[in-house]
Amino acid sequence: ARALSLSLSLALLNLTVAMDQDLNLNDPHSMGTTIIGVTYNGGVVLGADSRTSTGMYVANRASDKITQLTDNVYICRSGSAADSQIVSDYVRYFLHQHTIQMGQPATVKVTANLVRQISYNNKNMLETGLIVGGWDKYEGGKIYGIPLGGTIIEQPFAIGGSGSSYLYGFFDQAWREGMTKDEAEQLVVKAVSLAIARDGASGGVVRTVIINAEGVTRNFYAGDKLPLWHEELEPVNSLLDILGASGPEPMST
Repeated sequence: ARALSLSLSLALLNLTVAMDQDLNLNDPHSMGTTIIGVTYNGGVVLGADSRTSTGMYVANRASDKITQLTDNVYICRSGSAADSQIVSDYVRYFLHQHTIQMGQPATVKVTANLVRQISYNNKNMLETGLIVGGWDKYEGGKIYGIPLGGTIIEQPFAIGGSGSSYLYGFFDQAWREGMTKDEAEQLVVKAVSLAIARDGASGGVVRTVIINAEGVTRNFYAGDKLPLWHEELEPVNSLLDILGASGPEPMST
């Protein structure tokens, strides 16, 4: 019995070590993710999921990937969490100095070009893709995509992260010019939920930020409130919910 117990303990230890190696728990924190920016008639809507991963391990299931840069400009972050955070911090610092010198808030274009400059000048060291979106009194709502390498692209909508691979065709069909605020937000929430259904690196909740002339509105959509797509399972809170589910009645004598 002791020999059997010892062999089982060793087997469990080897399994644990193998799982730790397979999960790559020491990998850098990565936001293999889904981020979206959409323009509408009057402003922009930004959206993102909330899963941050370390290898195959979910390090944070409720992270906030939409970061404020100024009162009127936000940034969606994907790729290396550390890289995207330090770029955002530097941009926020420089924009604060810019606002003091100019006596007015930075425009969306100025903010995006500052992000582009930092990304391009450090392209050999950074692994992050970013979407800058906001509203200003000169040009209204604007979306700029800044992928790996520091290119800057002004677009009516931008998608990024690992989940974006599943969304290009959907956006070609679903996005249209002149959408209302509610239509644009519904499109973003639907797109992120579609990516969560297909992309293992996207998950959690959906956060949106609406920016227009009236200010900024943040919304939150819990994971169990999102629409389910093909072959998706109903969410459960714990293993006890599964074990407690109705099953076949026990046999009686």
